[in-house]
Amino acid sequence: MADAESLVPGTARGQRSPTVETVIVILGVFLVQFPLSLLGLTGLTSLLVVADPTLFAKPWTLLTATYAHAGPGHLLGNLVPLVLFGFVVERVTSRLRYHAFFVLTGAVAAVAEITLGGLLALEFRGVLGASGAVFGLMGYAIAGNEIADWLSNTLRAVTDADWVGTAIVVAGAVVVAVALSGPGTALVAHLVGLLIGLFAGRAKLLHVRRS
Repeated sequence: MADAESLVPGTARGQRSPTVETVIVILGVFLVQFPLSLLGLTGLTSLLVVADPTLFAKPWTLLTATYAHAGPGHLLGNLVPLVLFGFVVERVTSRLRYHAFFVLTGAVAAVAEITLGGLLALEFRGVLGASGAVFGLMGYAIAGNEIADWLSNTLRAVTDADWVGTAIVVAGAVVVAVALSGPGTALVAHLVGLLIGLFAGRAKLLHVRRS
């Protein structure tokens, strides 16, 4: 009987793709949530899918907000990088780890945007969208591969200091998050999601061993 950690992960074994599953859930939530917005039922939409400073009164929004989107453009803007980086990450992990990482990263990024983002903007607003989790997948795809391992080992050998690599990762994450975040977007959520993905990728947190 094989140990669960030794199984070849994800679609490498012909199993269902967690990226495709995530896309289906996002589309399903959109088909329910967006018509409510068109009908002017913004209060109900906020109650169901918008994470905001009242999240302790509606904790489920930490989950639903990650899968909800404000409109077709917002939806498409997240689905494209989700598919691009999701297919990369799912090749090295299991469906359970993939989905857990997506949900947790999205939740942490939302909380960061509500708190830190609110303090920076002096306006505590609600957030929704998969971008925090998608930035997490992007960070993991960037940092959790052999090229990143080689660069890290080379940098460590040259500088003989681990903090240099960490500083470069953080600085790079800030640059990327700012460059890919347009006006009015959740910059803090993007940055936090990307940092989670980068450090998780360096630690190979989602990797499972192949038999």
